Amino acid sequence: MSDLLSSPSETVACCSPLSGAPLSRPQAEQVAPLLKALADPVRLRLLSIVASHQGGEACVCDLNECFELSQPTISHHLKVLHAAGLLERSKRGTWVYYRARPEALTDLAALLTPVGGPTAPTPSRSCS
Repeated sequence: MSDLLSSPSETVACCSPLSGAPLSRPQAEQVAPLLKALADPVRLRLLSIVASHQGGEACVCDLNECFELSQPTISHHLKVLHAAGLLERSKRGTWVYYRARPEALTDLAALLTPVGGPTAPTPSRSCS
C-alpha cells in the first residue's frame, strides 16, 4: 500500500493479517495510533464499556460514573478512541453519545488473527 489512508482503522481494514505478510512502513505508521489508543487501560475500559452497554451506545454522563476521573479527562480519552476510528459519536442536546464501530473491531481482530487460524505455521519473515 503506497498511500496513507485517513484513519488508522481504515488502514487496518486493508492490511493482510500480520502473519500473512509483513506490514509496510506506511501501514505500520498508520496502524500504530489505533493500537496506541487501545494500549491505555482507561481507553480500553471505555471501549469495552461502550461496546457492551445496553443498546450498544453510552452517554458521556453514563461513563463518568465508571471512573474516578474528571469529565474532561474522560472526554479526552473518548476523543482519542474516536480519532482512531474505534468509536462513532453523536450529539443529542448537551450530551454526546458514543457507539463502538463493529467494522473497526472486526478489522482489528482480522489483522491480529493468524492466517489459517491459531495453529498455522509461522511464515518466514522478510523486511520489505
